[in-house]
Amino acid sequence: MQTIEALAKEKGIEADTIITAIEDAVLTASRKYYKTNENLKTRFNQETGQVDLFAIKHIVTDVEDPSTQISLKEAQDLYGEEAEVDMEIEFPKRTDVLGRIAAQTAKQVIFQKVREAERENIFAEYNQRVGEVINSTVKRFESGDLIVEIGRVEAVLPRKEQSRAESYTPGERIRAVIKGVNRSAKGPQIVLSRTDPALLIKLFEQEVPEIYDGTVMIRGAVREAGDRAKVAVYSRERDVDPVGACVGMKGTRVQAIIRELRGEKIDIVEWSEDSILFVTNALSPAKVQRVSIVDDKDRVMEVVVEDKQLSLAIGKKGQNVRLAAKLTGWRIDIKSEEEKRKEVEAQFGALEAGDAQAQMDALFPDTPASSDENIEPDADAVEAVAAEAVAAEPVAAEEKQGE
Repeated sequence: MQTIEALAKEKGIEADTIITAIEDAVLTASRKYYKTNENLKTRFNQETGQVDLFAIKHIVTDVEDPSTQISLKEAQDLYGEEAEVDMEIEFPKRTDVLGRIAAQTAKQVIFQKVREAERENIFAEYNQRVGEVINSTVKRFESGDLIVEIGRVEAVLPRKEQSRAESYTPGERIRAVIKGVNRSAKGPQIVLSRTDPALLIKLFEQEVPEIYDGTVMIRGAVREAGDRAKVAVYSRERDVDPVGACVGMKGTRVQAIIRELRGEKIDIVEWSEDSILFVTNALSPAKVQRVSIVDDKDRVMEVVVEDKQLSLAIGKKGQNVRLAAKLTGWRIDIKSEEEKRKEVEAQFGALEAGDAQAQMDALFPDTPASSDENIEPDADAVEAVAAEAVAAEPVAAEEKQGE
């Protein structure tokens, strides 16, 4: 019994769970050995430390299956008048004859049951801690995945959840967020992440007291792990600057987080209910000239920046605008002032061309798309155009005299 209690303490499970596993193991081995249809049952004897084996028989009036039933007369012969119909009688059976193979089977069943109980305990404990940041120690590498230790429990940091800017060595301590817990997975059940935005949010909660006590709220966070991240913050109190609170005195607070993320750049922007203002802030550090909503239903915005700010607004390989779009939930179309000016000029040119075409259509209303015939202009249209020209001549003459 002391051995069972020691094993239970080591594995972090109840002693009753191990006892049940031992009973099941002996029962499995007994069924393999006796190969009968008897209703076998095992019971752990805490005084002797042995597992007792019994064949259970049901008392009936007429016996149909001798292996599981016994007649009332036979039962009363064995146990006297106390035996009644529907009662069960236990007949002891030997366990010392099970042999080496049966013992090996029992050992495997015990290990399996203990592992299952251990996994259930891990799932029950850590499933409630999903999203929590924990400290772990790097143990080994397996096909690119990182196996780490959390106390006495192993966890896995998959390759896709590792930042490409980071490298690890066995024995190194790292902080990661619990992303999920698998109930039936082979190997470590706990899945960690170093790329999830939840890690960034939790690090800010640990480093910034105003976020921890609820004065400043994080309204969103997006990351491209190892390169850049954006965090939108909002203050519940007018006197508290949310961005300044997160940055800290001389950047001490945000620098601590940057060190933890191995140099990942972090843009802290102020959240706003006004979508235009929020998008303007989200494109930081670029300075925006003007923002207009192109399509409110599909959430599309057009942003115009100075020519020299265009590359900064877009970012390396489109990173800045991509993160800003994820953070705000708007599709952002960035243009420089020069591009916008050319676009407007092209639109005006198209309008002027349209006016000229309208006048031609007025002169030649019935002109086919292509024809080799000589076409006479519409007389009424010509008179109208001529009248406009005559009316315009006196005005032009007056302007000339004025000069």
